[in-house]
Amino acid sequence: MTATGIPIDGAIDAHVHLMPDRLMAAIRKALHDAAGWEFDHPTDTEAIEANLRSHGVERYIALPYAHKPGIAADLNDWVLEEAADSEMCVPFATVHPADEVQAVVEAAFEGGARGLKFQCPVQDASPDDPRLDPAYELCAAYDRPVLQHAGTAPMFADSPHVGVDRFRSFRERFPEVRACCAHLGTFEHEAFVETARSDENVFLDTSFAMATVVDDYVDFDPATVDDAVFEDLAGRVLYGSDYPNMAHPYACEYEGLVRRDLAPQTVEALFRDAAERFLG
Repeated sequence: MTATGIPIDGAIDAHVHLMPDRLMAAIRKALHDAAGWEFDHPTDTEAIEANLRSHGVERYIALPYAHKPGIAADLNDWVLEEAADSEMCVPFATVHPADEVQAVVEAAFEGGARGLKFQCPVQDASPDDPRLDPAYELCAAYDRPVLQHAGTAPMFADSPHVGVDRFRSFRERFPEVRACCAHLGTFEHEAFVETARSDENVFLDTSFAMATVVDDYVDFDPATVDDAVFEDLAGRVLYGSDYPNMAHPYACEYEGLVRRDLAPQTVEALFRDAAERFLG
């Protein structure tokens, strides 16, 4: 724990992007072109980890995603190699729906990947896309979770690949798989919260949605998420940041959460225990 950082020991950031420089640059350019956001956080692993540690983070979940077919296997290998040299990194893998899904995911899990990440609107694959069924079947077999960008924020309201209905359809078919919806499911956060209340294998992460400056970028107010959400779903709401692809200081991701009047055990669940439960 640091004097000015996250106020618990062993904090976990459940939503960090770790990718090769060329891919990260392309992602940042796409975000800049779409929304005008500027990024100045470093993208190399050593610098990412140094900044996370300075805020009290001891571990983080590294989330890659493949925006086109044919790159996921190499991307997964790269993340696993970075994780092998790190005491902080919990590596996830990804796969594109047009890949040989079973082969790519099985190789990643055998190599040590702790879960899967899908950026649904960017990958043109909804959570219930049947092409991903082999991936979910392997998640069940290996007891690995999945983290999905399944909500409409920040700029995907018109995408056919996101929304609570597509997420619920996936849950109906794979209820045994632990699944986390990124960004609290915004802009349908209320519906995603209700889904989590009725499904003990559904998790939510706070990345971007709970930032103190989120309303500088999108029409969303973190105050609309009541403290009861964190108390009632303690153990299934994960702190995440979206670092380093954020246009604001890292502390903005957790400062508002720390200022909430949450029970101490809820704070521990939010910043550590929920991620451990999600990872299994």
